[in-house]
Amino acid sequence: MAAAARSFGPEREAEPAKEARVVGSELVDTYTVYIIQITDGSHEWTVKHRYSDFHDLHEKLVAEKKIDRSLLPPKKIIGKNSRSLVEKREKDLETYLQTLLATFPDVAPRVLAHFLHFHFYEINGITAALAEELFEKGEQLLGAGEVFAIGPLQLYAVTEQLQQGKPTCASGDAKTDLGHILDFTCRLKYLKVSGTEGPFGTSNIQEQLLPFDLSIFKSLHQVEISHCDARRIRGLVASKPTLATMSVRFSATSMKEVLVPEASEFDEWEPAGAALEGPVTAVIPTWQALTALDLSHNSISEIDESVKLIPKIEFLDLSHNGVLVMNNLQHLYNLVHVDLSYNKLSSLEGVHTKLGNIKTLNLAGNLLRNLSGLHKLYSLVNLDLSDNRIEQMEEVRSIGSLPCLEHVALLNNPLSIIPDYRTKVLAQFGERASEVCLDNTVTTEKELDTVEVLKAIQKAKEVKSKLSNSEKKVSEDSRLAAAPCVRPSSSPPSVAPTSASLPQPILSNQGILGDE
Repeated sequence: MAAAARSFGPEREAEPAKEARVVGSELVDTYTVYIIQITDGSHEWTVKHRYSDFHDLHEKLVAEKKIDRSLLPPKKIIGKNSRSLVEKREKDLETYLQTLLATFPDVAPRVLAHFLHFHFYEINGITAALAEELFEKGEQLLGAGEVFAIGPLQLYAVTEQLQQGKPTCASGDAKTDLGHILDFTCRLKYLKVSGTEGPFGTSNIQEQLLPFDLSIFKSLHQVEISHCDARRIRGLVASKPTLATMSVRFSATSMKEVLVPEASEFDEWEPAGAALEGPVTAVIPTWQALTALDLSHNSISEIDESVKLIPKIEFLDLSHNGVLVMNNLQHLYNLVHVDLSYNKLSSLEGVHTKLGNIKTLNLAGNLLRNLSGLHKLYSLVNLDLSDNRIEQMEEVRSIGSLPCLEHVALLNNPLSIIPDYRTKVLAQFGERASEVCLDNTVTTEKELDTVEVLKAIQKAKEVKSKLSNSEKKVSEDSRLAAAPCVRPSSSPPSVAPTSASLPQPILSNQGILGDE
């Protein structure tokens, strides 16, 4: 059963005592390994140790903490792997560990904490290990400007530690002081938070479901978050003044969860600086420094109104989601790169009104059959339409007249299996065929020669069609002119006028010339 994450909040129940049980053993080569299960609240994990590991632990505790030397069950040389001895030793070792935990209820000695893997799974152990790491390497990491990677469990532990209100250095070792973490995080610029799918390590902890607070990071310029629950992340808004690049993947079900986490507390909200209309219960500051946002590989089905909060965004990646319609993008006046590949888009109607200045557009892997909505994207340079449902070559004409288009991808559409597919597509670009790179392949001279032939054939067809239409018109007009005028029998016959002011139609090989 997955461990339930402890919630944020001032009211906290008393922490239950930690437990350690020896739940079994296994024979490895010539020695027995004991399987230990540690319980800390709702969190559980397992550790494996042979008897010699217990002996080394005990010797250190006797020397450092003056515990009773007779507390550990003695060694056995003969029959050490017999079933009866192993079962008795399991009980004795469990009693030994329980006694140690009772002796050190608040903070376990460093050697015991490492023996029970507290530095991987227990709040105090995790924060102590992180503080010591940053004490030794923090300045070097900050000076190098590198991305600092941390797990949700570590951030959860820091968050919990801060909320407990305990001394920042409970162990007495200055290296493990929580202050080293806070000093580092308030100056860090590049952060990466990556969770794990399924239980973490040997524990029952579902790391991707843990809540944590990022408000300790005051100077972030870039953050990457993956395999977390965006609804359980707090404090990222503290980085709004400085954050330029944000990536949240495998973590969100809506854009609001990421961009407006505080909006869940209000019925109505508007971005700061907007013209307010009607009842508004909250004015939310925009992400004024954010220029690149990656929300790919989530479960987002809608481009919602929260995009109003990212007015300076230039790069937007919403690939591998479930977006059905391009909504609200007209609010992003600075947008130049959009990736909406592998969504569920089936129409591009009116897209030019929402992406007027776009230069790169990735629409691969959607449900598109018609491209007519792209014909007014005059700034477009790169366009990926691969893996769609485009069947007719006529659809390519919608993009053939775009003056800046240089790279086009149409592979894995039904039209891509048409004979001479490449040259027929390139021919749609007319005089610009040599400037277009199709499907990441540079156009060859041979293809350009073929394109010229196709263009000549097409031009000849157009001329022939015009002449044919002209001849049909002449023939029809001649037939009408030659037709006798039928008058009622009661009317007297009349003589056609011969005045020079009303000349008769003149038939020529250029068509019918009307009255002058």
